[in-house]
Amino acid sequence: MATSKPLENKLVTVFGGSGFVGNYVAQALLERGARVRIASRNPEKSFSLKPLANLGQLQFQRCDITNPRSLQAAVAGSDAVINLVGAFSGDLARLMGDAPGEMARLAKAAGAGAFVHVSAIGGDARSNVGYARAKALGEAAVQKNFPNATIVRPSVIFGKDDNFINMFAGLIQLAPVLPVFGPEAEMQITFVDDVAEAIAAAVTDPGKHGGKTYELGGPEKLTMLELNRRIAAAQGRKRTFIPMPDGVSATFATLPLTPMSRDQWALLKPGNTVSGDYPGYKELGIEPRPLGLFLDRWMDRYRKHGRFGKDTLSAAN
Repeated sequence: MATSKPLENKLVTVFGGSGFVGNYVAQALLERGARVRIASRNPEKSFSLKPLANLGQLQFQRCDITNPRSLQAAVAGSDAVINLVGAFSGDLARLMGDAPGEMARLAKAAGAGAFVHVSAIGGDARSNVGYARAKALGEAAVQKNFPNATIVRPSVIFGKDDNFINMFAGLIQLAPVLPVFGPEAEMQITFVDDVAEAIAAAVTDPGKHGGKTYELGGPEKLTMLELNRRIAAAQGRKRTFIPMPDGVSATFATLPLTPMSRDQWALLKPGNTVSGDYPGYKELGIEPRPLGLFLDRWMDRYRKHGRFGKDTLSAAN
């Protein structure tokens, strides 16, 4: 006799489900038997999930999160709602503050039993960084409109197809000498699969996890300089890294076409680690995995000779 899955036939709407994290969250939900509705401006970006779902288990809905009618249609009939929407440009207060609050209100009205709002470490209503203020605004709005919501605050999220590790890997592949901005800034970067499992756990048991805030950080602290060195070593490349003073870093972040925005630099500078004031992975029953488990394998495509260049430092550029 087949074993029942914890979210069997439960409909879970995932706002922002077509993004990097959404892909992994959807997979975690599908594995638990949920019916998943991807609500996004561009739901076609998540069509690659189709082979992982049973017939009728996956839905796609185009959604404008700034439009209440669009939000209402997306949450209709949902047993649970997850918000993954994040942005560094546009009207941040509306996208990450007002919209999540409206999602929570409409989810509550629609009878959803769980709401998980993915925020970020560093959210602060008093911050001079727009991103941090917007994240804090969103948390407050969600908690007001759905008191039993779960707030999840991850550190910087890494994965094979992320825009973080891969950004540095691409730069290291091309340049023999590289500047490092915020070289001593400490981070607890966290694996995307672990974050997805944490979100799925919160959705599965809102009685246990609802009304709580969780900070999710990886099992090790790395400075930006250490991270760059480890990526270079995994590529088998000898690189010279030049730590940059804060003034130069701040100026760099204001320039067009740079890989780091002003807000991203302001958030990086103080580091990105858990505070210890909130529960985390342990309380969700998850043992987070370190970058070292994956980095060598992921750097194959950045080596001079691909996977055949793993041990050929002398031949690397």
